[in-house]
Amino acid sequence: MSTIEPLILDLLEWLGPQRRMFAEVMDAWRTSCPRLPVWEEATERGFIDQHREPARGTIVSASALGAAYLKACRPSATLS
Repeated sequence: MSTIEPLILDLLEWLGPQRRMFAEVMDAWRTSCPRLPVWEEATERGFIDQHREPARGTIVSASALGAAYLKACRPSATLS
């Protein structure tokens, strides 16, 4: 397992079953880099869904693929 895998799992678990505002996710997962490599990797793998809601802006959640990956790697984690 690469060093980024546990962080991807942490991100998916942190997202949990709820949807979060994009700004909240970026604030929680940023570093000195413009975008955290964990975010980029999870997005490239299809683990993250993003969509726009007119009144709220961009909403982020774990995709079905991300939820399945989390469940396979951390059976005790819950994503509904």
